[in-house]
Amino acid sequence: MNATRAPGSDAPPPVLLSAADTEPAPDPASDSGYVLTLYVASLTPHSVIAIQSVKEVCEKYLSGQYSLEVVDIYERPSLAKHDRILAAPTLIKRLPLPLRRLIGDMADEHRVLIGLDLRTRPETYEPQG
Repeated sequence: MNATRAPGSDAPPPVLLSAADTEPAPDPASDSGYVLTLYVASLTPHSVIAIQSVKEVCEKYLSGQYSLEVVDIYERPSLAKHDRILAAPTLIKRLPLPLRRLIGDMADEHRVLIGLDLRTRPETYEPQG
């Protein structure tokens, strides 16, 4: 993803790296690796937070066992169309199966863990009458 500066900003754009930029992607045939794609809408503050949050969760819970590709829907609209992305940010867990999509706020660690199938949803408590 190419970083662009906001209009009127003299600060250099942030450099965004994903695990895919620094680590080899896990073998898709292997059951031990997570293959993730995070779709964002340019370098808005919301997108930057989503990237940082997903990266932190991956490093904390999947260290060395994942590849993360970050895709800007404005720079690569054909990929977004192919994956039927309707909103950003959207995180897609391609492997291990089943394929899962998480749309919206990525700052909630528990929600991201559920989306990655690393945690289950808590059982709802129903009082017995």
